[in-house]
Amino acid sequence: MRFCGEEWLVRKTGAYLPGAYEEVVEIVDAIVLTEKEAVHVRATRTFQDDLGVLRKNGEEWLVKLSDTETYIPGVYEQVIGVVPITTLSNRQYCVILDPVGEDGKPQLGQKKLVKGETSFFLMPGEKLENGIQDVHVMGEDEGLILRAKESFLDDTIQPAVKRNPGDKWMIRGPIEYIPPTEVEAIIKRYSIPLDENEGIYVRNVKTGRVREICGETYMLNQDEELWPKELPSVVEDLLSGYKDPLADRGEWSKQSTAVGFAQPISQVREKTRVVTLRVPHNAAVQVYDYKEKKARVVFGPDLVMLGPDEQFTQLSLSGGKPKRPNIIRSLCLLLGPDFCTDILTVETADHARLQLQLAYNWHFDVGNKSPESATKLFSVPDFVGDLCKALASRIRGAVAGVFFDDFHKNSARIIRLAVFGQDENQKIRNQFCFPQNNLVITSVDIQSVEPVDQRTRDSLQKSVQLAIEITTQSLEAAARHEAERREQEAKGRLERQKITDEVEAEHARKELLELQASSMVVESCGQAKAEAQSRAEAQRIEGEAAVEQAKLKAEAIRIEAETELERLSKARTAEIHYLQEQNQLEVLKVQEIADIETRKFKNIVDSLGSETIRSIALAGPELQVKLLQGLGIKSTLITDGMTPLNLFSTAKGLLGITSPKSLEESSKGEEDT
Repeated sequence: MRFCGEEWLVRKTGAYLPGAYEEVVEIVDAIVLTEKEAVHVRATRTFQDDLGVLRKNGEEWLVKLSDTETYIPGVYEQVIGVVPITTLSNRQYCVILDPVGEDGKPQLGQKKLVKGETSFFLMPGEKLENGIQDVHVMGEDEGLILRAKESFLDDTIQPAVKRNPGDKWMIRGPIEYIPPTEVEAIIKRYSIPLDENEGIYVRNVKTGRVREICGETYMLNQDEELWPKELPSVVEDLLSGYKDPLADRGEWSKQSTAVGFAQPISQVREKTRVVTLRVPHNAAVQVYDYKEKKARVVFGPDLVMLGPDEQFTQLSLSGGKPKRPNIIRSLCLLLGPDFCTDILTVETADHARLQLQLAYNWHFDVGNKSPESATKLFSVPDFVGDLCKALASRIRGAVAGVFFDDFHKNSARIIRLAVFGQDENQKIRNQFCFPQNNLVITSVDIQSVEPVDQRTRDSLQKSVQLAIEITTQSLEAAARHEAERREQEAKGRLERQKITDEVEAEHARKELLELQASSMVVESCGQAKAEAQSRAEAQRIEGEAAVEQAKLKAEAIRIEAETELERLSKARTAEIHYLQEQNQLEVLKVQEIADIETRKFKNIVDSLGSETIRSIALAGPELQVKLLQGLGIKSTLITDGMTPLNLFSTAKGLLGITSPKSLEESSKGEEDT
């Protein structure tokens, strides 16, 4: 009894003809289930499924291979999708949110920890938190910081500890750890190996205290973090693209501007690492601690490591010619001895303006490097500018009191007197000291003196040229007289030497003739004797060579014959061996082909089976018999039209004129067929 609008599913095997009042809504294909897939189904109304389970409206469940091999969804079942199996290895785990309990109902708000090695299907309403995760495997130089999301009793350590929400702690390796559902893994820590000259800045997040750790392998705990130390941009440039303060002084003026360095940063500094600076030999660096409010000076060669509250004292020195401020930026103060060059303009008492280029040799007198003397080194920020300004003032004052002619003749003494001054004995001192920073000037080098006024420069050039001409002429006359005197003396010595050489040449010629005569006699005797000995030796050598040649020819012929015989024997042996191997390979090949064909035919027969082969053989005749029986034909003749047939006795059967006996035989033949 069917009602109007009712839907049902026809599962009967075979053809189905819908009735006059039936409509085919949809043809549903069966879903083949495997071990790795399950079907997610939802009920559209309350009903009892094929497994005998009462399903309520909106209920969702999974159909697995353990329930049925193929699944055809019913009228009141909706297929949501195919759920793949979730597989965990022995090194994996996962957390399931809203797991389904033993009663088949989802436990909303709860979590379930699943450890590998296992495989399962996610039930409807379940989902993974953060997917499939790997087990935390930590070595002895690793640690894991954990945080409790809810209260629980931590029994991973002995004795057990009660954890409150928000508690943070760290576990260290070597260990394999799977966090429970109440625990959250925040970050993985690694040991930081530090050399004696390396360090890191560490800040305690609870107290806010920052400290430096150097020369040990350290791992941050749960209450610590790396603290980045910020430095001024100029200091960053000096540290990242640092040049040697002594060897690369020439590069400063090339790559500097009036504001500061225009040098690109060569590498980015890792801000959490302790800032280090290598102080070169005969240099000093001042470091100021803003927390302790005191400074310390480090003399080179040494390595400076900044504390969390320390900063470098920057040096902004004058540079160029003439000197301009803020040209050279550096962190190291060179103690000297060194020099600086400056150009200044002076004016004499007769109003002649001159341009002087001076070089001052200087050094710092640090004494025993006591804290007081070390602090005075950095008391003057721009000691180069102050040095050049102070000495230029003293020189201008001294030059203004003398005339141009006097200054031109005694410029070195006037400038040295202006710079160094006089002692009690009215002698020029050897050095000049600046007591503010113990800077000592040891010498002054006057590199050039040039008039600024063009007319003064021309007059000075003319007088200099005239003096040079007079001196040159006097030197030429003296040189000419000296050359004539030396020429006469050389001629006399030459004549005497010629006479002496001629006498010695005659004596040598006489001795030469005597020696030539003696040598000719010895030469003729020796030549005759040598020719006779050589002819005899040549004949003896030719005879021995002929005998040796005959022996060698005989030996060569014997060796060639033996070699040819050995080659022929080896060639015949190799050919026989090759033919044997080839015949064996042919036999082996034929045997293997026969075995393969045998196994192939056997496998085909085994795979098909005897019943299948019998069915294939009988399929044609049985089909023909059934076809004839279905058409009601009592007798038939099937031919291909090419084979001759005897129709004398066959025509009776075709015309239907048969005897009862023939009919009985015919029916019996059909039954046998």
